[in-house]
Amino acid sequence: MRQSLIAVGILGALHMPLQTLAQQVESDVTPQVAEQQEQKSLERIQVTSRALNLYRNGESDSGKLSVDPLNSTQMITSINENLIKDQGARDAKDLYRNIAGVSLFSYAGVTARGFRQEEIYFDGLRGDPYVGFNVPQLFNVEQVDFLKGPAGMLYGAGDPGGIFNYVTKKPKTETQANARLILGTDKRFGGSVEATGETFNNQSGRVGLFYEEQDGFRDNTASEVTIVDLGYRFEFENALLTTQYTHYAQDLDGNRLRGVPTNDEGEFYTDVSWNHNEASDFLNLRSDVFQVSLEGAITRNLSYDAKVRFIDNEQDQQYHEPRVLIDLDMDEIPDLVLREFRDQIREEQSTSVGINFEYQSTAFGAQQRTAFGIEHFDGDFDGYFGTYRPYSGNDDIAAIVSRYLSGTSLATDIVPLRLNDPDYGLTDSDSYLPSYRDSSSTQKRQGAYLLNELAWQQFTLVAGIRTDKFEDGSAGSDFDDTEQTFRLGAIYKPSENVSIYTQWADSYQPQSIGNQATEVGGSFDPVTGEIIELGINAELFNESTLFRAAIYQIKRQNILQNTGTDPENDGRDNLAALGEVTSDGLEIEVLSDLTENWVLSLAYAYNDAVITKDNGSGGFSNNVGDQFANAPRNTLGFWTRYQLPEYNLALAFGGDYVDERLSLSGQTVKSYFIADASIIYEVDNYSVLLRIDNLFDKEYAESGFLDRTGHFPGETRSAFVEVNYNF
Repeated sequence: MRQSLIAVGILGALHMPLQTLAQQVESDVTPQVAEQQEQKSLERIQVTSRALNLYRNGESDSGKLSVDPLNSTQMITSINENLIKDQGARDAKDLYRNIAGVSLFSYAGVTARGFRQEEIYFDGLRGDPYVGFNVPQLFNVEQVDFLKGPAGMLYGAGDPGGIFNYVTKKPKTETQANARLILGTDKRFGGSVEATGETFNNQSGRVGLFYEEQDGFRDNTASEVTIVDLGYRFEFENALLTTQYTHYAQDLDGNRLRGVPTNDEGEFYTDVSWNHNEASDFLNLRSDVFQVSLEGAITRNLSYDAKVRFIDNEQDQQYHEPRVLIDLDMDEIPDLVLREFRDQIREEQSTSVGINFEYQSTAFGAQQRTAFGIEHFDGDFDGYFGTYRPYSGNDDIAAIVSRYLSGTSLATDIVPLRLNDPDYGLTDSDSYLPSYRDSSSTQKRQGAYLLNELAWQQFTLVAGIRTDKFEDGSAGSDFDDTEQTFRLGAIYKPSENVSIYTQWADSYQPQSIGNQATEVGGSFDPVTGEIIELGINAELFNESTLFRAAIYQIKRQNILQNTGTDPENDGRDNLAALGEVTSDGLEIEVLSDLTENWVLSLAYAYNDAVITKDNGSGGFSNNVGDQFANAPRNTLGFWTRYQLPEYNLALAFGGDYVDERLSLSGQTVKSYFIADASIIYEVDNYSVLLRIDNLFDKEYAESGFLDRTGHFPGETRSAFVEVNYNF
C-alpha cells in the first residue's frame, strides 16, 4: 500500500505543473503545426471501407508507441468491441479463434506460437484480477490486444509467445446507455446495464452492472458471475484524470475442473459430462480493482501517461483431484478413479505502477519518436493449502477399493468414483482429515526502458533496451536478479499500402518462487527465449482488405513441465526442466470486405514446436524431436458476417480448427473443427442476437493435460438469445 501512496504522489506531482504549462504549450503550437495535427486526426478517423471500420482498430498502444499495422515491426492482433459483440463472446476463450497461433492450454492459459502463456495485462499494467484458474470476462473490456513474440523489452519478464493486454472501458463525454437481457440453454439467464456520459462541465462518468448464471454441461457444474464497473473522468485543459473501480465475483460449482480420462489415442473413456468433483465442490473468486490514470502533454513534443492499479482478491476452492485410474476387470479400460481432496485459499494484494513518456522530434532527416518510462510491481501472495489423501501405497488403495465394492466404506475414505454411471454423494468432505500448510510469497518487479523509432518515407528503424530487477521471496527461500532485454526492428515500405518488417527480440522469465522449492525438484535456472521474425502488412483492393503474414523462429530454454510423479509423497508433483524448445511458424491474418455487405475475418497459423534439447536427467515423457505439449501444428479460425439491409438482418458463421497435439503425458489430443452461427436483427435502438455454439454438437478435447486428469472436453452444443436496447 505504501507504493500505492507514493505512486499517487508521483501522479499529483506530474499534474501540478499542467495548468501553468497550458498557455506555454498553446503558444508553442504554430498554426502550421495545428493544421498538420488536425489533418492527421482527420486521416485517422477516415472510413475507407466498412470492414476496417467494423472490426478493425485503427491503432494499438500495446507496443508502447501507438502504431497501425502498416507501421508496426511486430504483429499485434486487436479485437474490438464490435467483433466481441457480434460473436456473443463472454470470456477470453471465445476470442482465441480470431488470433493466429493461439489455442487453449488450460483455464486462462493458452498456447501462443507453440508455448504456454498465462500472464495477462490490463491497460498495460501487470497484475491479474482473475488469479489464473478463472477466465477473464469481457463485460468491461472494449479491446483485446495480443502482442506476439517476446515482449521483454516492452513489459519485462514474460513468455516468448506473446502477451494479452485487455483495454478496459472508460467514461465518455457522449451520452450512451444500454440494457441487455440474455436467455439460453442450460438455464442460462442474465443481463447487464451500462451508462456513460458527461456529468458536470469537463467531467464524465461510467456505470456498468453485469450478472449471469448458467448450468455447465459437465456433472455438478454451474457458474454465477457478477461484475460492478465504475469510472469517473476529469478533463483539464491539457490532461485527463480517470479513476476506476471494478468488483468481480465468480462462483463456480463443481470446480476446479480437470479433464476426462482418455486412452493414448485420445478417445474419451466415458461421456464428456463426467466430472471428478462432488456437488459440494466449488471455486469462488472475489476481486476488487482500483485504478487511477493521468495522461496529457507537457509540451507540444512531450506527452505522458501514468497509471496506478491496486488489486485485492481472494480465491477459495475445494475439489477432488484425480490421482489413480483403476482397471477392475483388467480389460485395459479404467473403471474407477481414486481421488484426493484439496482445500485451498489464495489471497493476493498487488500494486502496479507505470509511467510512460513519448517525445517526438526529427533526427537524421527522419521523424523520431522516443518512448521511455519506468514500471513497478509489488505483490504479496498468501496461501492456505489443505490436502487429504487416505492412502500411501498399493495396499491402502486396494483396501479402499475393496471397501467401496463391498459397500463398507469408512467415513474417512474418499470413495472412488466410477467413470461410467458415477455415483456422487457417497463421500463427505466434512469427514476428511486434511493436513494444512501455509504459504506466503512476495514478488517485486522494477523496470526502466528506452525505445526509439526513426521513420523515413520508406524505411523505419526501431531499437529498444530495458533493465529489470526481480525480487522474489517466500519462507526460507529468496531469489533476486537483474536482467537486460533488447529489441531491434525495421520496416521497408515499397508502396504506401504495403510494408515489410523484421524484428529480433529476447525474453527472460524467472522461475516462480514456488517452483524453486526442493519438494518439486528445484532449484531451476531462469527461462530464456529469443525470436527472429519477418512479416508483411498490406492494405489491398482499394484498402478494403487488411492482409498480414509473418514467419518466425523462437528458441526457449529451461521450460518447466509437470512430470505427474510425486516420489517424495509430499503431495506436490515434481517438475522437470527441458533443455530447449524451438518453435518455427507461419501466420496469416485477413480482414476483408468481400462485398459491400459481406465481411470476413480469418486467422491461420502453422507452428512446429519441438523439443531440440533434453534436460539430461529423464523423468519426463517427452523426448528430443517430440512435438511440444499442446502445441498444434495447424490452426484455422474464421468469422464471416453477411448483411441483409432490406430486412435489418445479418447472418454470421464461424469456425475453429485445431490440429492434433500431444498432452503433457504424451497422449494424443485429437484434431477438431467446431462451427458457430448467429443471426443478428437490428432496427432503431433494438438489436436481437441468436447465437448457437458448437452447431453440429461435436465431441472434442480442447486441450490435454496429464493422463490421470484427462483431456479438457469442449463444450457441447448450446444456444442463447440476447436482446439489447440502446437508450
